[in-house]
Amino acid sequence: MDHIDRALLTQLQQDATRSYAALGEAVGLSAGAAHERVRKLRERGAIRRTTVEVDPAAVGGAVLAYVMVDSVAWMGDSGRDFAALPEILEAHVIAGSASVLVKVRTATTEQLQDVLRRIYAIDGVSGTQATVVLETFFERPVSPELGSG
Repeated sequence: MDHIDRALLTQLQQDATRSYAALGEAVGLSAGAAHERVRKLRERGAIRRTTVEVDPAAVGGAVLAYVMVDSVAWMGDSGRDFAALPEILEAHVIAGSASVLVKVRTATTEQLQDVLRRIYAIDGVSGTQATVVLETFFERPVSPELGSG
């Protein structure tokens, strides 16, 4: 991945609806060359998908919490169980005192409590510790520059 690929990724993260002509102009390529580069980035898996960023509060997801999940057994095979709960946006097997870290969005704290009950129902879960976010300073996408240093 060279500096042009990284620049294309940055441009696409800012606005994935830009035309190939606009992308090419921004990085010094023709529209056709920009299209070919983006196609190759998709083939290599650097671009997983094209999506829209939705404001969680606008669609009923005002409560954000991170939940540390304790277990009595290895949880590495339980990804489908966590994915079955639509309020869970991310789930990660982690090292440390807990086994899994999940990111949860709900409309209310009562709904968060219900999600915690459903997490407890997952085989092997022995406890949870939820941290409710009061304010988000910022969220940023993965930087295409991560691996260039």
